[in-house]
Amino acid sequence: MYQLPSRDSAPPATRRRRRVSLLIGVPALLIVCGLLAGTAQAPVPAAKAVANSTSSQDLSPTERQRRVSKLVSNVIERSHYRQSPINDPVSSLVLDRFIEQLDSSRSYFLAGDLAEFERYRYQLDDAVVNGTLEPVFAIFNRFQSRNRERVAYALDLLKTEPDFTLDESFEFDRAKAPWAKSSAELNEIWRKRVKNDAVSLMLTDKNWTEAKDILHKRYERVLKRTEQVTSDDIFEVFMNAFAHVFDPHSSYFSPRNSEEYRIQMSLSYEGIGASLQLVDDYVTVLNILPGGPAAASGQLNANDRIISVGEGKNGKSVDVIGWRLDDVVQLIRGKVGTTVHLQILPAGATPGSPEKKLELVRNKVTLEAQASQKQVRKIKRDDKELTVGIINVPSFYQDFEAKAANEKDYRSTTRDVAKLIEELKKDKMDALIMDLRGNGGGHLTEATALSGLFIPGGPIVQLRETGGRVEVLDDPEPTIAWDGPLIVLVDRFSASASEIFAGAIQDYNRGLIVGQQTYGKGSVQNLYPLDRYALGPDPGFGQLTVTIGKYYRVTGESTQHRGVQPDIAMPTAISTEEVGESTRESALPWDRIRPVDFGKAEQIKPTLSLLQQAHDQRIAQDADFRSLIADLDAFEKIRTQKVLSLNLKARMTEREQLEQSRLTRENARRTAHGEQPLVKLSDLTGVEPPDAVLTEAAQIAADLSNTGGLYLSKLKPQANNTATP
Repeated sequence: MYQLPSRDSAPPATRRRRRVSLLIGVPALLIVCGLLAGTAQAPVPAAKAVANSTSSQDLSPTERQRRVSKLVSNVIERSHYRQSPINDPVSSLVLDRFIEQLDSSRSYFLAGDLAEFERYRYQLDDAVVNGTLEPVFAIFNRFQSRNRERVAYALDLLKTEPDFTLDESFEFDRAKAPWAKSSAELNEIWRKRVKNDAVSLMLTDKNWTEAKDILHKRYERVLKRTEQVTSDDIFEVFMNAFAHVFDPHSSYFSPRNSEEYRIQMSLSYEGIGASLQLVDDYVTVLNILPGGPAAASGQLNANDRIISVGEGKNGKSVDVIGWRLDDVVQLIRGKVGTTVHLQILPAGATPGSPEKKLELVRNKVTLEAQASQKQVRKIKRDDKELTVGIINVPSFYQDFEAKAANEKDYRSTTRDVAKLIEELKKDKMDALIMDLRGNGGGHLTEATALSGLFIPGGPIVQLRETGGRVEVLDDPEPTIAWDGPLIVLVDRFSASASEIFAGAIQDYNRGLIVGQQTYGKGSVQNLYPLDRYALGPDPGFGQLTVTIGKYYRVTGESTQHRGVQPDIAMPTAISTEEVGESTRESALPWDRIRPVDFGKAEQIKPTLSLLQQAHDQRIAQDADFRSLIADLDAFEKIRTQKVLSLNLKARMTEREQLEQSRLTRENARRTAHGEQPLVKLSDLTGVEPPDAVLTEAAQIAADLSNTGGLYLSKLKPQANNTATP
């Protein structure tokens, strides 16, 4: 059982908190890099060595990393909600988690390696606290050595064509498999792994020679990327293994990934306005972002390859072929008004073809594609047509720096949604859907503010901090943006800030929650820019998010583990057994505190019963919904499969059966709509499947509007007082 020791001492140490922003999203660890060319930073020294990255020299900790380690351990021990000491039990958990992050498939380390690492089991707490990180790098360097051995073996296997007629299988899910006891045992695992890679390619109409060439290039690239890993990469992985022992959402971000995190939170950055990806050894343009310098110039296009990068009009160009993507991104980034010049190999041109040079003046770019968006659907009810507005909210973002600088038009979720609602009102909107599917959260202030657009004053959420103090956060919005029928659409990936919003709407009986049980993240993180804690001008410490509290609904119920339950459930491909806070071993427990007084609309059970009945009748007849259910049933059978056949003929037969089954389901759907059936499944390539869940949510919204909805006039704002548990 996963359990952390509790602190025996009484009240936690008094601390001065630099609260930059409360974060309640599900932060993803950005280990490698982001894809956006944006804000300024000088290229790291490691970039210079990337071009000919063939070194197999062991990595070691730096003095800066030692200082950061001490600082991180100090902040977590003082500020984390658990108030747990950093001791031997923590060390043991850190070791297991670090090894899991390095080799979750148990395909590199040997059982003997694990036995050797046991000497570190009760040393890693001291390693973090004192900055003595040598054990960490010893473990990683062993992993690197095993990694090189495995890739070399995989390349050697490609010299001989496998026997694809043998009846053998490949176990691809090895998360709980025993560690291989010998190199021979590991070789057998990798023999099947390489053979499976070949089978997968040959299922796409390639012969062995073609598959072998592709795999050879793939494995060589893997080896090259392995040698491009820096000590900062490993330090970040380890510090997250340490932080995640306390809970899944306390995270360390390197300086580089701190910037990517800021970009995602603010939806703006300073750069050229291009998304980049790595294709073979070339940094390639994925797309051009509207409104940015690249789009304005018209000289940079999708699939163009960046050969070299230089600063200013006459600065020296640096060849970047073979570099890590994030190193190239850092070269391209820079301050507003500065110039970057690029050497470009145009899309489709072969290496050696004439290159073109272009200069771009960096500017501020807004990521419109990741901001809230609206659409309108028309729904017929008897002799009238109803207008259903839909606002997709992908995250709870806020340009904190612009707000702090008192910029008038700073970007935020609440501001964007308020503008979109006004536009939808002009379209004579009858009902509104707030689509929060896939929304992992963001800023706490945005969650309360967005709730305030629909609730006329009163408490929104309760925050219980380290030490037990409870703060009630009220609706900060003075006006109501929409007082009509409201649907909140959620799924298992709707987390944290999304759950605060959905929970408040549900508790106030302000609208209906439709979809799937949400993620269940009920914790709050504080953002600590670590450079502020450094003694003297020594930038490059990165930042830390630490769980400093839990939030509770106005009813006193926590969303931790349990999430928000929908009023009307919808099918989804997301498994609650694999996704959600309840699947995270270090997650904080569920509990409840005292509720607060709040006003709400009349009970909605009679209306809900009618809506559920209409929903059930409709989906039983809807071709798109029936097709969705059938697809999900087929997907569930595939999801539970843990072993693949390595017999090529058997795999081909299996694939043909799966494709024929999918084609049959698709043609049944198309026939029901009076559309021409497809001859082959490949005709669906590039065609987006219908969003049956959103379509049905629009129908429910129309029903809600038709039955009178849940109107705000029935809500009575009430004052509240701070509650204590």
